[in-house]
Amino acid sequence: MGLVAPLGESKKKGSARIEPLVALVLADMERVNALILSKAGSDVAMIPEVANHLISSGGKRLRPMLTLAAARMSGHHDDGHVKLAASVEFMHTATLLHDDVVDESELRRGKLAARMLWGNQASVLVGDFLLGQAFRMMVEVGSFDALDVLSAAATIIAEGEVMQLSAAKNMATTEDDYLAVIGAKTAALFAAAAEVGPIIAGRGRAERTAFRAYGDNLGLAFQLIDDALDYGGSSADLGKQVGDDFREGKITLPVILAYRRGSELERAFWQRALEKGEIVDGDLDRAIGYLRTHNAIEDTIERARQFGDLSRDALGIFPDSAYKAALLEVVDFCIERAY
Repeated sequence: MGLVAPLGESKKKGSARIEPLVALVLADMERVNALILSKAGSDVAMIPEVANHLISSGGKRLRPMLTLAAARMSGHHDDGHVKLAASVEFMHTATLLHDDVVDESELRRGKLAARMLWGNQASVLVGDFLLGQAFRMMVEVGSFDALDVLSAAATIIAEGEVMQLSAAKNMATTEDDYLAVIGAKTAALFAAAAEVGPIIAGRGRAERTAFRAYGDNLGLAFQLIDDALDYGGSSADLGKQVGDDFREGKITLPVILAYRRGSELERAFWQRALEKGEIVDGDLDRAIGYLRTHNAIEDTIERARQFGDLSRDALGIFPDSAYKAALLEVVDFCIERAY
């Protein structure tokens, strides 16, 4: 694999931070982390081994932090938000275990993927165990509405995975098709994670809708930046190998844009590399060259900015507070990963 130039080297990196949100939910996250470790336990030795391999691998745990912050910002003071946040993280972890099997990924967050150590079968089954534990905790909270939102998200995520299978290696995939995939596969859990906060705080439809819109658009922006980083970031930013999407034949937005804008020769390249999977040395660098020629990476980032604007606008109905400021900064943080 050739060298990949970092995106947007001229722009200052890190002016937006996630630390304000981390600080606000620190005490709650300590309880969430303890609960996660407890609920990942089992008398079947392989289950905690596989689960803890991924749970302890250093993810930011943004999704459960959204649940905690949304609940606190909505005035919730009991402990139900802790169980829901742990449920959200278990749902996310389960999807990562399943994704790595479907995508045949070798790395996850800079470490060998669980499937590489324990096999595909164990990864899928431990993911199923975590989903089961997630739903048990949701039931313990006793909120039918929260259970409804999170269970619906689980269904939508699975639909998104199947949609992605259909779109894989298919250069006829459109931008609308792709946004539908990531709306289901990624944004649905962000949306649900944020919406359950005001639900258990007993807030009304307007607050629920606002937090859901915040999470949904944040999730879309987050995924689009990941798509851009796969062709112009670093393994440290991604938690996986740069170019994995290309090697796995994934049709992401940068590719869709470059393919539509490219010459007949360029389209033939994409068809060979992604549809047929005939990748040779130098193809990743060639792909990046086409993406840059047609501004596909920058335009993908611009799409992410637009969804980021929608995410910020959704919180406009709430009065200023430390939680609101932190959640707004999270939007900037997610988008500035590209710089």
